[in-house]
Order: sequence, then structure tokens, then C-alpha cells
Amino acid sequence: MLLRRMLRTIAAALIVLLAPLKLTAQFAHTQGSEIVDGSGKPLFLRGTSLGNWFVTEGYMWSFDGGPQSSREIEALVTELLGPDKAEEFWKQYRENYVTRADIHLLHEAGFNSIRIPMHYKYFESDDSEGFRLLDRVIRWSHEEGLYVILDMHAAPGGQTGANIDDGYGYPWLYDSPKEQAHLTAIWQRLARRYKDNQTVIGYDLLNEPIPHYPALRPLNPKLEPVYKKLTAAVRQVDSHHILFLGGAQWDTNFSVFGQPFDSNTAYTLHQYWMPVEQKAVQPYVDFRDKYKVPLWLGESGENTDEWIAQYVALLEKNDIGWAFWPYKKMEKTSAVVTVMPPEDWDKIVAFAKLPRGLGQVEDRLKARPDQATIDRAFAGFLENMKLEHSHANAGYLKALGLKPVSVSQ
Repeated sequence: MLLRRMLRTIAAALIVLLAPLKLTAQFAHTQGSEIVDGSGKPLFLRGTSLGNWFVTEGYMWSFDGGPQSSREIEALVTELLGPDKAEEFWKQYRENYVTRADIHLLHEAGFNSIRIPMHYKYFESDDSEGFRLLDRVIRWSHEEGLYVILDMHAAPGGQTGANIDDGYGYPWLYDSPKEQAHLTAIWQRLARRYKDNQTVIGYDLLNEPIPHYPALRPLNPKLEPVYKKLTAAVRQVDSHHILFLGGAQWDTNFSVFGQPFDSNTAYTLHQYWMPVEQKAVQPYVDFRDKYKVPLWLGESGENTDEWIAQYVALLEKNDIGWAFWPYKKMEKTSAVVTVMPPEDWDKIVAFAKLPRGLGQVEDRLKARPDQATIDRAFAGFLENMKLEHSHANAGYLKALGLKPVSVSQ
């Protein structure tokens, strides 16, 4: 009798201990050097990033030589449209840029995942606008059979100091306990929201931390401690999802990492504009082999179709899943979808490139397009970004090894 009671007690304890493992296995997760799906089958990610949605970038508005960060672009839009119309413009922009039709096109082309670059400011509370928009894209992705990776592209305090984090010109995150606590709270809020969602495959905790600028190299030793802090915070509420950690110097430098400190973690690299040779990826393959952890390419692209085809072949030869950048941008064909500039957009671009600041107000007023032209151009932009007014790039999709698709008019 006593022995039976002891066996029952041990069995009950094992059930409690193993239940989280069984639940986690229902989610995509890491298994040695691989990412596997909920049934344990290897999962090779082929994705794209929804850049320029939550985090806008000037070059995707044809603003080369003009405003580049989100706050700079927002300041220009407010200058041209006024605060009331600007607020309405941005609401419509976020509604139009990624729709159900966009997610369906990605499925039809053969992608199996999307990476969503996020700006922290849209997730400051449980009822923030960002969650409403994110919820519906995740729902559409589930319906289309796509996995979702959430990427913190613009972190509080800034993780790069460049335009892509919409910061202050210096990456203050690493030296600011306040901003680290702020980021921790954002990630816990996101993790709490999606902890039971199997469409979300994981969390890319910091996009491209610490640029390659020599003056910022001393920040490198501070990166992994931030990752450990974020990991501990996420794991307090979510044990199911993969955590993606990118190296320093724009996700290229893995020497900042020591022994892996979480059992469900993958490491992400970004590469652009380098010769397509085995030696370009070999250090990352060596890292994977040493620590028995998965690799994932979170960004590449912005190149010719020929280069992209060669690089995809190199990645797949080395069993490295990928998400190319970006899904959609203006004019250029180095994306899945091209948005055509609206009528008179050239006038907006010319004005955007003028010297900016309160000391230049008089000169800017002389060069400012008339209000009817401004209003027409921005209204046209909102229409042109809709998928039915854009076109998919067959050559780009073929270079990725995917199916060319047509946009339904």
C-alpha cells in the first residue's frame, strides 16, 4: 500500500513536470541545431519582412537625401498636412499598407513565414493600436498557414542610434536602466498576449543592435546582458516561443555571445552586399556546430535578382532559413511588391530633401508645393500602397525560389 502511494505520488509529480514540455512541443521550437514544428518535423523558414509599416524608412518613400527615420518622416508629414490631417493619414497608412490580400499573396507565392518589424510606441498598453493591427495580421497568417516572427525594430532608447531604431542618434538602451525596464515591460506585454498563439513562432528581441561604427564597439560587452534580462522577463510569462538573438554590428558579430543560456533560442544573422561565398556564412555555421543551436537569416536583399538567387542557394546549402527584406517599397523592384509613386510625388520628394529646421522656415515656405498638390499626392500614396494598385515582381520571387504571382486588379 505504501509503495503504491509512493508510485502514485511520483507519477503525479512527473505529470506536472512533463506537462509544460508536452505543451511546448505543440509549438514550433528548437531541437538541437534545428527549428522544428509542433510535431517535431524540421521547419525551414522562407519569409519576408513587413518593413516600412510600423517603422517607416525614408528610402522606401524615395526620400534618399531627405528624412530617414520615422520621427523625421512624421515631422515632414505634419508640416505638409497639418496635425489633424496627418493623424488621419497615419491611421489610413497603417490600415492600407498590410491587408488580408497582402498576406494571401505571400501564401500564394510560397512563403511560409513573415517577420514583423515593430516600433515599441505602438505597444505601450494592452489596448494600443499596434495590438489591434498585429492581431489581425496574425489571424490572417494563421488562415494562410504562415508563421509570424515578432521583431523589435525600434526599441526604447534606441539599440542602434541610426534611423532604423527611430532613436536619438546614439544607442542609449545599453546604458539606461530606465529604457531597459521600458523594453522589458513591452516584451512582457507582447509575450503575455501571444504566449498561447501557435502561429507566432517567436520573438526577435532586438533588431541589428550596435552598428559597426568604431566609436560604438565598447558597447559590445553590454549586449548579451541585455538579452539575458529580456529572456528572463519573457520566460516569466511565456515558455513556448523561440527567442531569436542577433549579434552586434547589425546582427553580424557573434563573438559577443557566450554559452547559450536558454533552451529554446535561435541565433539570427543579417547580411547585405557581400560576395556570395561559403566563407561569408562559415563563421555562423561554426557557431551553430559548436553550440548545437539553430541559425536564421533575419534580413538580406536590396540587391539584384541574380545576387539574391545565388545567396538563397548558399543559405539553403547550409540549411539556414531566411526572411528577405523588404516585402513592399516604392518604385524599386528589389522587393516582393512595388508601390508606384502617386501623381506629384516628385514635388513632395524635392521638398523633403531641402534643409530642415526652424532656421530654414522662410526658405522652405518659398519652395513648398501648393496645398492642393500636397493633399492630392498623399491621398494618392494611400491608394497606391494598396495591393490592387501595386505589382508583384516575378524576377524577385523567382530569385527566392518561389512562385511568381499576379496582383488581382
